[in-house]
Amino acid sequence: MNVKKLTPVLYVDQVEPCVTFWAERLGFQKTVAVPEGDRLGFVILQKGDVEIMYQSLASAAKDASAAAAEINGGRTFLYVEVDRLDGVMAAMKGVKILLPERTTFYGAREFGVKDPGGHVIVFAEMGAVQK
Repeated sequence: MNVKKLTPVLYVDQVEPCVTFWAERLGFQKTVAVPEGDRLGFVILQKGDVEIMYQSLASAAKDASAAAAEINGGRTFLYVEVDRLDGVMAAMKGVKILLPERTTFYGAREFGVKDPGGHVIVFAEMGAVQK
């Protein structure tokens, strides 16, 4: 067996602020958008080979009602490896930092923020020298 791709689906109250977060700050493109009434119910965002999906809790309840109780309230922690952390830090200006910049024992220079849906995202540049 060969795993070809892994794409997280993050559940949120509102999809639109998350689209803005990834598109305006990190240059992701919206490749799929599914309306749910007058709002977005689901979206796929992509940059290169990296993809992330968001679905509203209201849409998920209609789409998979049996699983909705498991989905509601759950938050995700994403660990995102980048080539240069400085550019991401500049793009996150004004976003509340949850994990201040640090260099880890395993050689990652990293920092973490929360996306508008409440999910924790840690960005890491590998190969940093511990100070």
